[in-house]
Amino acid sequence: MSHIRAMTKNDLPAVSRLLGGSWRRTYSPIMGEETVARLSDEKHAPDKLAEELADDNKMSFVAERTDGSIAGYAMAAMDERGDVMLDRLHIEPEEFGSGLAVDLLHAVLAAHAGIPSIALEVIEGNERAIAFYRKHGSRWSSAGRPHMASAAMPR
Repeated sequence: MSHIRAMTKNDLPAVSRLLGGSWRRTYSPIMGEETVARLSDEKHAPDKLAEELADDNKMSFVAERTDGSIAGYAMAAMDERGDVMLDRLHIEPEEFGSGLAVDLLHAVLAAHAGIPSIALEVIEGNERAIAFYRKHGSRWSSAGRPHMASAAMPR
């Protein structure tokens, strides 16, 4: 059993490891191991995550197990127009199907109550994520960046 809470500085090493493992498992078959390792090492280093954690326009959540370990992570960012993007949602593979990803998604949605929809993008080929968001009401569009599937989560 896990509970969802706001991320703290103490979580940085664990979240960095979680993101690195998740990216390597998910995106290596799509983008290649070298590319994924480089991108993940750049984007998910503890110092980069610390910068995001200090940013008042970003909200980060973790799913903490009863033993204190981190089983999942989500982060959403608000831009200058007030639009919100679910930038990350990752869980440990042993949590697949447990409802933990839904709990993290609900935490993000609840934290942004009053926002009509929350945008998200998924790298094409990440069929597990696309199916998850579709199951939970996302509306997909073909517009957006190349190799990205874009969607909005209705509130």
